[in-house]
Amino acid sequence: MITAGDFRKGMTVEIDGQVYTVVDFLHVKPGKGAAFVRTKIKNVITGAVLERTFNPTEKFEQAHIERKEMQYLYNDGELYYFMDVENYEQLPLNRDKVEDALKFIKENMTVSIKFYKGEAFSVEPPNFVELEVVQTDPGFKGDTATGGSKPATLETGAVIQVPLFVNTGDKIRIDTRTGEYMERV
Repeated sequence: MITAGDFRKGMTVEIDGQVYTVVDFLHVKPGKGAAFVRTKIKNVITGAVLERTFNPTEKFEQAHIERKEMQYLYNDGELYYFMDVENYEQLPLNRDKVEDALKFIKENMTVSIKFYKGEAFSVEPPNFVELEVVQTDPGFKGDTATGGSKPATLETGAVIQVPLFVNTGDKIRIDTRTGEYMERV
């Protein structure tokens, strides 16, 4: 059991039968009255973010989230198939559970899948991926000095902003947490 006074960012707790991750917290000690903890919590299943206040002595059950490294195989319409790299079992997941990761993963890429009580609820791509630019406007000589950017479509279908010197066919590294261009490889 965890008290609300012990909340930290990234901690997962069970509140009212739902699992939440603590996104942000603040211990408030007003001049008058009892202290309280103001939190911003995110439902790990639905993705909804709530702002709630708790008494620092309120107790909650800590939720144990399992992470498993799996390889993305293929999709057939609405189902996306992942393979456990240890025992080669396949796990089909619906589009809603993998939607955020889809713009940065391609076939045979290893991803991290989060489970709660044996149920998969989220797919996370690696922090950095290398993908090919399949379409972008051509750059012009001298563009590198201006520091501008332009949209580029990646091989996964995602569109991100890249520097003007990046051309179609270039392989680039992307930070999947922010969706930003890192470097050309």
